[in-house]
Amino acid sequence: MILVGNGKLVTRDDANLYFENGAVAIDGSKIVEVGEASLLKEKYKAAEWIDAKGGVIMPAFINTHEHIYSAMARGFSIKGYNPNGFLDILDGQWWTIDRHLTLEQTKYSAIDTFISSIRNGVTTVFDHHASFGHITDSLFTIADVAKDLGIRACLCYEVSDRDGMDKAREAVMENANFIKYALKDDTDMIAGMMGMHAQFTISDETMEFAAANKPSEVGYHIHVAEGIEDLHDCLHKYGKRIVDRLMDNDILGEKTLLGHCIYINSHEMDLIKDTNTMVVHNPESNMGNACGCPPTMELVHRGILTGLGTDGYTHDMTESYKVANVLHKHNLCDANAAWGEVPQMLFENNAKIANRYFDAPLGVLKPGAAADVIVLDYNPPTRLGADNINGHILFGMTGRDVVTTIGNGKVLMKDREVKVIDVEQAMAKTREESAKLWKSING
Repeated sequence: MILVGNGKLVTRDDANLYFENGAVAIDGSKIVEVGEASLLKEKYKAAEWIDAKGGVIMPAFINTHEHIYSAMARGFSIKGYNPNGFLDILDGQWWTIDRHLTLEQTKYSAIDTFISSIRNGVTTVFDHHASFGHITDSLFTIADVAKDLGIRACLCYEVSDRDGMDKAREAVMENANFIKYALKDDTDMIAGMMGMHAQFTISDETMEFAAANKPSEVGYHIHVAEGIEDLHDCLHKYGKRIVDRLMDNDILGEKTLLGHCIYINSHEMDLIKDTNTMVVHNPESNMGNACGCPPTMELVHRGILTGLGTDGYTHDMTESYKVANVLHKHNLCDANAAWGEVPQMLFENNAKIANRYFDAPLGVLKPGAAADVIVLDYNPPTRLGADNINGHILFGMTGRDVVTTIGNGKVLMKDREVKVIDVEQAMAKTREESAKLWKSING
């Protein structure tokens, strides 16, 4: 057993309990009890004691839209890359990178991403992968890394016609084979989806092939209306809006996750709501790519299950929280916007999204929930409690305040030391592989 205590503990469940000096008891992969540290320490005398040292104890974070394949882009300058709009960014940078990725580079991109996730207190990741340089076995490679590092991962491959129909079909089969593998996994740590890039790079033929090879237990993970070009393409080619096309191809549903949804209208929101489809917002990416601001506050107000992701821009969910908060205030010219909606997305909705693919309750500290627990080195100058924890996270914490990360009952990091991999050795190898990737692109 493990007992994490001597910290300010927030359960974030429906009761939203707060303990000034709390503790959480872990047995195997589950939480067995939460309460006062003195009482639990007496009750579980034989448990391994992890001292929070007066910091904050809370549930680990969930990232519902990540891009592992972008890990080796940091600091990279591609010759001749001078984008003029979103499509140029996609083709000139991201598609150029993924077309050159080897299987080994995908492996080390995953290692880097998951190390950073652990350091930022993220234990559950929904990844949307692309590596048209090597498609087959790429999801299995990422899953192996996730298992080694103790990350709960829902994976998919980005199906697209952009590099031809043979690779589109290979991408579909990578998804299909991985989904079948994940469905047989009994650890509750690996899941799969049918990934799709965006409708403007996917023909009806490819959509039909994907549908024919998608196990019924899962849905799709697809970018929707991220750029205005996506909407224009759909209107021009099919005479309908994007969500209508997805509806007509039976892509919407409670297991499907739509990324971005910037250029959607009220009618499309009705379709998303009526089909119980999920949405994930990626504020930093939307701003960085100058794509626009989605109607996220309206989605939340309509009761559409809307979560928060990073799109690979960061692995720090507190960073996405902060950016989403100011983005919607600025966009709506309303200083009252986003106070309640964004933390709902991050803490409640991300957990609900994850629990459509994983069985154990996530995002809460309560008996029976997955033992995903983090400790943050945070000692504020003002009162902290369950009623104002969001304000402390927003204005006082960052992901790197996390000092201890426990995923599914396994200590992944303790006192800022990652325990599940030799970080220095892994990063040295990652730098070797990134140098190879850069050379393969720039010569």
